[in-house]
Amino acid sequence: MKKVQILYNPRCSKCREALSFLEGENCEIEVKEYLKETLTKKELKDILTKLGLKAFDIVRQKEALFIKNFKSKKFTNDEWIQILLENPTLIERPIVIDGYKAIIGRPPELVIDLVNRKK
Repeated sequence: MKKVQILYNPRCSKCREALSFLEGENCEIEVKEYLKETLTKKELKDILTKLGLKAFDIVRQKEALFIKNFKSKKFTNDEWIQILLENPTLIERPIVIDGYKAIIGRPPELVIDLVNRKK
């Protein structure tokens, strides 16, 4: 049985869709409601490494908070990591992690590819 973790927001339809798919694929799922259970800096850095992305790459740039406070400003990767930790609503979702690799589940078909991927 494949073990996966999903960074999950129950109010997000894409998160619910990804979780529903995972439940149908006989996966052992750890659901992390990242708006309630804050990520640590180490966890976020590990996720970024598994995604192969920089912190800014997972920022929800259409979010009102981003537009109001961050849109026209420049930050380093470490500064963006801190911003995301302090403002988790800015983190793109859902993120699904299989221990070795992570993907942003948009479109949901990417979750299918991750689950069916060989180690």
